[in-house]
Order: sequence, then structure tokens, then C-alpha cells
Amino acid sequence: MTTLADRLRPVGVWTFTDALAAPDAVEFARRIEALGYSALWHPETVGRDPLVHLGHLAGATSTLLLASGIANLYNRHPGAMKQAAHTLAEQSGGRFINGIGVSHRPLVEGVRGLSYDKPLTAMRGYLDAMEQSPYTGPEAAEPPPVVLAALGPKMLALAGERTAGAHPYFTTPAHTRQAREILGPDKLLCVEQKVILTTDETAARAAAAPQIDRYGALPNYRNNWQRLGYTEEQIEAKDPAFVDDLIVWGDADTIRARIAEDHDAGATHVCIQPVSVQGRPTPDLDVLEALAPE
Repeated sequence: MTTLADRLRPVGVWTFTDALAAPDAVEFARRIEALGYSALWHPETVGRDPLVHLGHLAGATSTLLLASGIANLYNRHPGAMKQAAHTLAEQSGGRFINGIGVSHRPLVEGVRGLSYDKPLTAMRGYLDAMEQSPYTGPEAAEPPPVVLAALGPKMLALAGERTAGAHPYFTTPAHTRQAREILGPDKLLCVEQKVILTTDETAARAAAAPQIDRYGALPNYRNNWQRLGYTEEQIEAKDPAFVDDLIVWGDADTIRARIAEDHDAGATHVCIQPVSVQGRPTPDLDVLEALAPE
């Protein structure tokens, strides 16, 4: 019997499609599927609703797994999240993965105007409420798997205890190894990896800098980098060793070697996020074609 872990291997794509019109997003998803990527992970900020959008893409694809990476729990009542996930799983033929996360205080309180609870407490209570919420619609052959956006050891442990696994974002192979030890051998570990396809060091570092600035302003990521041993000085200065541990750049073989390193460290699945050296707002298909699974 083919398991979800088998279907997820080896590589997927993590990307925003908000800069694409709906027909173009459909064509993009179809191209990703044709290239042999196993899954498309779609985030949530203030653009498209990922669950609605992935439902649209499900109708235009046939084998591609579709994952929320992540759906913000503060934006949805747990019953509504469960309804959407089960509906997507049923209507896609079991191709939906429900990635859920607590997002970040600046986004939840500053942008949404909502109260941000302690992350572990909020997630535990949310999972309890999801489990208790009724759902009487048609079901997929298997319930939609839930994975948690998890960085710290306590959230990773909760992912291992209560869900199908974890979806760490903007981390390193060292973190992947730690996460696997916490999750145990049988849980999904779906790791996001930013990639820059260029051998020009200056161009690569220029493309990487805004990524560090954007996510470094969010405490959850910054705290995780410090747990991994990076200093405040390294983060602020964008120390090359720190940046290169987080974002892989180089030719296709160099990037494939990093993907293999994450698999060797315990990742079930690596979803690559192409970072454009041209600063394109749309997903860089040239990069994804060059890195397509062999």
C-alpha cells in the first residue's frame, strides 16, 4: 500500500501564487505536476485564502498533493478549518494536507487586530476543538493529515503527539536532524528550503538579504535561529556562514546536494522555495524546471 510519505517523496514546491491571475496559477500548478514535483505548498499572509485557492487548483490537477503551508489558526474557527480540510480531501481524492500554524504576534495582533495567545497553549486548544467539532459531509478514503508549523522542541513534540507531523520553515539540516529526533521515526517531516539558482555570490547574497530581513523581524524565526546557535551579531550582519546554512545557492547540483542533506537528516519531504535573483514577484519556473526531480 502506498503511504502519504511515499507520495510526498522526494521534492515539492513552496511558493506564493498571489501575483498570478487565477488562470495563470492553474497553469503553474499543472506545470509543477508535469515536472514531477509531488506537492505544492501555499502560504497564508494577507493574500489569497490558501484553502479556497488550493480547492481551485485541485480541480485542475490530478496527482499533485496540495498543502496549506500554513493556514493561520487565528483566522478560522476550528470547526470551519475541519470542514474545509475534510471537504478539500474528499473533493481532491485525498490530495490535501492541512498545514496549520500559530503565525506570528506582529501579524496576528498588528495586522489582524486579534489577541495572540501562548503558541503551544493556542495550538493544543485548537487541536482539541478541531477533534471535537462535528463533520457529517462525505469523507475521503482517509482523513486529511494535519501537520504543524513547528520550530521549537515543544511544538515539535506536540506535532508528534497529536498530528501526522511537522512543517518547519526557514531552518537548516541541523534543525531537521533535531526535529526528527523529537518527532520519532514515523512522523511526516516536511521541510521548506529556500534556493537561489546562481553561482554569482554577489547576486546570491543580494537576493538572500531581503529574506533574512523579512523573516528576521518575526520573533519565532529569530528565536529559532538563536536556538540553533547563531548569535544576534551573525543575524544582524547576515554573516555568510549563517546565511548559507539557511539559504542554499549555487548550481543545480549544489542545490540538489542540500536537498539530499535534508533527506539524510531525516526529512520526509523537502519543499523548495525559489528565490529570484531578479526579484520577480511570481514563482520562478526557470529555477523549478532546472531543479525538477530526476
